[in-house]
Amino acid sequence: MTTYCARRLPVHLGPAAWDAILPPRPLGPELDHDLTVDFAVIGGGFAGMAAARHLTQLAPGARIAVLEAGAVAEGASGRNSGFMIDLPHDLASEDYAGSGDDRAVIALNRQALRFAAAAVEDYGIDRNFFDPAGKINGAASPAADAHNASYARHLSSLGEVSERLDAHQMQEITGSAHYLSGLYTPGTVMLQPAGYMRGMADGLRRDGVQVFERSPVTGFSRQGGAWAVATPKARLTAGKVILTVNGHLESFGQARGRLMHLFLFATMTRELDVDALARVGGHPRWGITPSDPMGTTMRRIDSGQGGNRIITRTCAVLRSGMAASPADLHRAARTMRRKFDSRFPQLAGMAMEHSWAGHLCLTMNGVAVMGEIENGVYSGCVQNGLGTARGTLTGIGAAELACGVQSDITRHFTTEAAPTRLPPRPVRDMGANAVLRWKEWKARAE
Repeated sequence: MTTYCARRLPVHLGPAAWDAILPPRPLGPELDHDLTVDFAVIGGGFAGMAAARHLTQLAPGARIAVLEAGAVAEGASGRNSGFMIDLPHDLASEDYAGSGDDRAVIALNRQALRFAAAAVEDYGIDRNFFDPAGKINGAASPAADAHNASYARHLSSLGEVSERLDAHQMQEITGSAHYLSGLYTPGTVMLQPAGYMRGMADGLRRDGVQVFERSPVTGFSRQGGAWAVATPKARLTAGKVILTVNGHLESFGQARGRLMHLFLFATMTRELDVDALARVGGHPRWGITPSDPMGTTMRRIDSGQGGNRIITRTCAVLRSGMAASPADLHRAARTMRRKFDSRFPQLAGMAMEHSWAGHLCLTMNGVAVMGEIENGVYSGCVQNGLGTARGTLTGIGAAELACGVQSDITRHFTTEAAPTRLPPRPVRDMGANAVLRWKEWKARAE
């Protein structure tokens, strides 16, 4: 295949709230003139930024350009929950335990965290945006508490530490009496994802990488020994192309009928005033993932991360057209309103300042698509809902393949099976959404 045309460009619903709560910044330049580079990275999220940084390490002096369709941190990288997790976190399981070689997965995830930590150090990124605070699996029912116990046993068998928290400890941390128990694990980094991504873009630019914003790639094709990459205002000629567009890999004609496009939804409170802070109590920063993966993720942040706010994230819907609808967001916002009020009755009815949708891409068999698509074209895509760590890894791996380097990362991803083919679209969408609603109902307390 020598021509790749983007059938769709990213469509986002609601603001990228993590970016909106930070001070305004000037947008980076658009690609508005023809340019020749050695490497073109298409997509400026976690994978794209990791790929670009690693290229500067593997190929010093190379001409590198990153092409981001929107603004940095406006896409999925500014719409997640900000958990960079080191441990197995299989969203298809009941208790997050993986189904493969979990020790290898942990080692890879920790490579991603070390890579990110080094970038924070080298680029002078605000440490508030990369907080190695750990996270808690929260349980609100006996069944979820049993999931925590199962996961704790699994971690112990791997030699990993965790700490069980009782209801009193959970209330002391969160200010909420909702939780029956919790399981604390220390290795997760709590990101302010937009702040981290802004810092990555700024650091890359200081290192000579050209990071273009508002420069969507509409297609690219081989011309002679190079690749001609088209954007609305200019053409970029590159020796090699790295695609780091997650689910939009399918837009470029790859893995068609094999990728599941899910949307998760989130709300964020206005900044809590002194009275609200006194009523809620608890610690100023914490992060809770639900013991049941179909439950509700909660985070509290403080002024160092964009204001004293609480974030609620839940509700999943499959949309094979790669766009959630306003009706999807309205339904999710109503659900999240109930979830928030049940956890914080002392703040019940508080207005949410931001509500948004975030695009995830999964495969039925949980594999990524990281490898060489054809000579000179590489993919670091399909993060299975684990974009901060998995995206960093696939970006690193794609850069290594583009430079002819082999590593534990490249060996892991290039030996994975191909994504499983999905049922036809009408059956896929109706069946998956029915299952998602049922699982959501089962995990309603979580």
